[in-house]
Amino acid sequence: MKRVASVLLPAIGVDRSLPTPLHRQIYDAFRMAVSHGDLRPGQRVPSSRELAEELKISRFPVVNAYAQLMTEGYLETWVGAGTAISRVLPERRLEAEAVKTPIIHRTESPRATAHRMEDLTPTRPLPWLRGTGSFRVGEVAADVFPFKIWAVLAVRSARRLAADALQNSDAMGYPPLRSAIAEYLRTSRRLRCEDSQIMIVNGTQQALHICGLALLEPGAPIWMEEPGYGFARDALSFSRCRFIPVPVDREGLNVRQGIRMCPKAKAALVTPSHQFPLGVTMSLQRRMELLNWASSSGAWILEDDYDSEFRYESPPLACMQGLDVDARVIYLGSFSKVLFPALRIGYLVLPPDLVAAFRAIRLSVDFSRASFEQRVLTDFLAEGHFARHLRRMRLTYSERRTALVENIQRQLGADFPVVGDDAAIQLVMKLPGGFRDRELADRAAKQNLWLWPLSATYFASKPQSGFVLGFGGTPAETMPRAVSRLKALLDGERSSIPAADPR
Repeated sequence: MKRVASVLLPAIGVDRSLPTPLHRQIYDAFRMAVSHGDLRPGQRVPSSRELAEELKISRFPVVNAYAQLMTEGYLETWVGAGTAISRVLPERRLEAEAVKTPIIHRTESPRATAHRMEDLTPTRPLPWLRGTGSFRVGEVAADVFPFKIWAVLAVRSARRLAADALQNSDAMGYPPLRSAIAEYLRTSRRLRCEDSQIMIVNGTQQALHICGLALLEPGAPIWMEEPGYGFARDALSFSRCRFIPVPVDREGLNVRQGIRMCPKAKAALVTPSHQFPLGVTMSLQRRMELLNWASSSGAWILEDDYDSEFRYESPPLACMQGLDVDARVIYLGSFSKVLFPALRIGYLVLPPDLVAAFRAIRLSVDFSRASFEQRVLTDFLAEGHFARHLRRMRLTYSERRTALVENIQRQLGADFPVVGDDAAIQLVMKLPGGFRDRELADRAAKQNLWLWPLSATYFASKPQSGFVLGFGGTPAETMPRAVSRLKALLDGERSSIPAADPR
């Protein structure tokens, strides 16, 4: 027999000043909780002794109430499992449900929320982000992750837990992990940083949220890449800043265009190593132009280096923070795409004079991140597993990228050019005229194909049509079949596009 759920103390109260006997008050309270759905079938209830101790009364009223409830079929007992709400309730519960008071909204107009909510994109789940499988952006090669090693480290960390691990950790993060990240960044990414500059956060979204609160006044202009990452706008919108969509070309963010559009912007958010979504790498000249502008205008550069570890044609590029001589760059990194998305561990590298302000903001938002996963990740880094995993993943993703590009070229042809495929775990496939990428993405989601429409990444300018295709979670051997399904979808759309006038 399946055991019932763990015991919780129900919100049952008694009032000695009432003429109603205590056992009847307990009986009525249980019946009402069951009829309202507060106590559910199969849910375990405390023993008569436990409830009596909680109510600070004699055990006898509780025993009498339980006996009556059991007689009427509201409670049942199982050997070794205690007492629980009956899995088959009496008919009177159905009668009670029929007269249960519904929740009534007194107005049909939308409930009032803060004005900042107007800046957020609609919260309706985007079709291309609902599931996992072929072409899902951000999906990693979970089939290659070293689960056994991670499990061993997690068990070892659990066995080492001491009382201090149960308390709130430092708002900046677990010190040994900050030290391991600083060493990794200095060695592999050529950052100039010390442990004290590292802040551990719950992913890039929280990092951007904190940056917006700490650096941007309401109405402050900030350069954003156009096209760009919409969720970054959501994270920054709580500062009530003003977004300046600066176009991206083959060299990355067009700094001169940004200066013409808004020379006094307070910050710029860029993805220089592999721009999302177009995949271009910001040229050295543009990087220096951006650094010079920030230095002369007193602006901040938010460098989102979200997946720079994966490059297939050349070694990882040096980051902008390593070129910065005036401490104007705030570096954002994450382990979500390098390891697995559910890990939700990211980090900020802060200029030393901003550490105190950012720490204060962090304390107002979230005292600290849970330390257990930070401890496991620390060992994963310190013992060399992370470096080995990166080498393995570069080979894996390179194979999957090659398989995707070759199959697009073979099955779809030159009408569907691919860009941004020299790094990261996604690329862009552009669509010919007449194809409506959003409508296709909606249709594809019903077929378990997860196509991120390129047009959805544009904020202000005329959008291009295409798809951002993730390849991290699709093995190379299954890529031909995935592209074949994509081709069938596109062929169906092509047949509905009116032919061009030959004149």
